[in-house]
Parts: sequence; C-alpha cells; structure tokens
Amino acid sequence: MIAFVTGPVAALAPTTAVIEVGGVGMAVQCTPNTIAALRLGEPARLATSLVVREDSLTLYGFADDDERQVFELLQTASGVGPRLAQAMLGVHSPDALRLAVSTGDEKALTAVPGIGKKGAQKLLLELKDKLGAPRGTGALVGAQRAAAAGPAPWTEQLSAALIGLGYASREAEEAVTAVTPQAEAAIASGAAAPVPQLLRAALQTLNRTR
Repeated sequence: MIAFVTGPVAALAPTTAVIEVGGVGMAVQCTPNTIAALRLGEPARLATSLVVREDSLTLYGFADDDERQVFELLQTASGVGPRLAQAMLGVHSPDALRLAVSTGDEKALTAVPGIGKKGAQKLLLELKDKLGAPRGTGALVGAQRAAAAGPAPWTEQLSAALIGLGYASREAEEAVTAVTPQAEAAIASGAAAPVPQLLRAALQTLNRTR
C-alpha cells in the first residue's frame, strides 16, 4: 500500500493533483478542498489510499491521515465505493461526518450528491459504530457559526480551488459570481452547494473568457 506521497506539485486539475516522486509523476485523485491547498511547484505531502480494480489502479489523496482513515472506513458500508466516499469528504470534514453519524443527521448525508433519504438512513445504521465520536471540541457550534458568518463556505472553497489552479483572485471572484445562481438553486432545494460541479462550471466560464 502507498501510505503517502511527497514531492513538488507538478500539475493540478479540478479533481487530480500530480505529485513528482523520485522523477515519477503520481496522479492522485483529490477533493476540491485538498486541491485548493496545493500550489504548482511547491512541495506537498498527501496521505493516500490505493484502490485496486481488475482494470485499474487509482490513488486517492487526502490532506491528512485522518481523512484517509475515514475514507477507508466509509467504504466498509454496503454500496459505498471510493468515489462516493470521496464525495462525502468533499462535502463534509471527517469530524462533520462523525457528528452527522453520531447524531443521526440524515440531512447532512443527503447533502452529498448520490445519497438519498433511504441511503442516508442505511448509512447511519451501518456507520454508527465505525466512525466514532467527533475528535474536535465544539464541532456543532463551530459549524453553525461558520454557516452564519461571512461569505458562504462554498464560495471560499471554490475561490481557493481556482486560485490553487493558477487563476488570479479577480478571475476567481468573477467565476464564483457566474456560478452563484447554480449554487443558490441547489441550496434552495435543501441540498448543499455541489462544489465539484460548481468548480467545473466555473472553469468553463473562465475558459470562455480567455
């Protein structure tokens, strides 16, 4: 198993980072939040999980070992593969997922694209004794304060991801503005803003203006 990769960031895409390790470029699948923290040419360390299939080897990367552990634990639930587990971590932090499971918060899980009400109920049952309690203190209060203060968290995530991909702050701000109606429509329907889809839409907007 490849536990982590470390080296300069050779390339960045909306869902993939290429880390140069000993002269070899390792393509690592990451969430937008993880991508947003990386910078081209700068050193990085990503905790990783290698998913082996008959026709592919896919390396998933995470900001730290805790994210990787939760990623692997999520896949012990029936019907949860690596893509869905990564999508869950793209919407919620490890502690937010622990909090959702420990409190039976269906709404938090249905905010993840691909998880419906029945799927959320099933996941809450299967993961209840696996993820454990939140490790941070005041996780719920902190989340509520973050939601109530300043710009919507999705705008910060999206802007940081675009800047991490090499766009100027002004370009990132314009792209965020362009996809805001799409995000607001999702929020109005009771879902979370779908950051990966918004990132793709923002990139399309930027490509059209260049």
